[in-house]
Amino acid sequence: MTEPQKPIERDEHSGVETTGHEWDGLKELNHPAPRWWLIVFLITCIWAVGYWVVYPAWPTLSGNTKGTAGWTSHKKLAEEQAEITVRRGEFADKIKAHTLDEIQKDPELYAFAVAGGKTMFKENCSACHGTGAAGGKGYPNLNDDDWIWGGDLQSIYHTLKVGVRAGHDDTRSSQMPAFSGILKKEDINHVAEHVLSLSTGKGDNEAGAALFKQNCAACHGEQGKGGRSVGAPNLADAIWLYGGIKADIAAQVANPRHGVMPTWESRLPDETIKQLAIYVHSLGGGEGATKTIPSSATTSIGGEEAATPKE
Repeated sequence: MTEPQKPIERDEHSGVETTGHEWDGLKELNHPAPRWWLIVFLITCIWAVGYWVVYPAWPTLSGNTKGTAGWTSHKKLAEEQAEITVRRGEFADKIKAHTLDEIQKDPELYAFAVAGGKTMFKENCSACHGTGAAGGKGYPNLNDDDWIWGGDLQSIYHTLKVGVRAGHDDTRSSQMPAFSGILKKEDINHVAEHVLSLSTGKGDNEAGAALFKQNCAACHGEQGKGGRSVGAPNLADAIWLYGGIKADIAAQVANPRHGVMPTWESRLPDETIKQLAIYVHSLGGGEGATKTIPSSATTSIGGEEAATPKE
């Protein structure tokens, strides 16, 4: 015996059939899906089948279906890298063919040089100078405007190229004698007090001033402002490489430490050294014609705040 069929229920307001589902007084109307939605759904199904045929899709025991197009993410990456390599090579050739001043005046070339120099700096220079180029004790800060060998583009380029106390024939080189074998300990302390007074304006003494004039002024000058021709640091500012308290200065006078920067001419191509020079010059302390770093090549110089002179 079959159950009697339930009469079709219609919504009393719209006259549309209901599905029989009701919740808290709300009845579900039996509206069919819109035709446009069904058409879009069918198109997506057809598109999916086509995608499965053309591109890698279904997993198999040996990997996955390869697709008729032969597309892979590895091939796409290789193509993009090849394009980048070609463009990079074009810019590198331009940098190689242009002078530093010409590169600085070309916005596009300059932006590329700064970006490339930033990358090369992290790979080759950050181990000593820090990722932000702020240096540390014994390692020059490249963000300030205190330079031993010069802070214009050409001077920075030359220093990078030949190094400091490196094996290059034209390397930057300065040599401060160890005064522990020349002066008494008491005299070294007098000199340290005088040197400290040059930057602070306090605590000077006649004995130290006389000893400084006799032993140090030939390189550092009578006012202690240094000389780039011989690589003598400026002692009259508040920027120190090995420490700025009396004990640090006395130790440096007695047995000076001499930093070494390698020559990059034999390690990096000339176009890379140019990019490094432009990047270092752009950090804020570069001398001569300056230029704002384009937004596409900006770099953050945060973190360390060591204040040390440059080499």
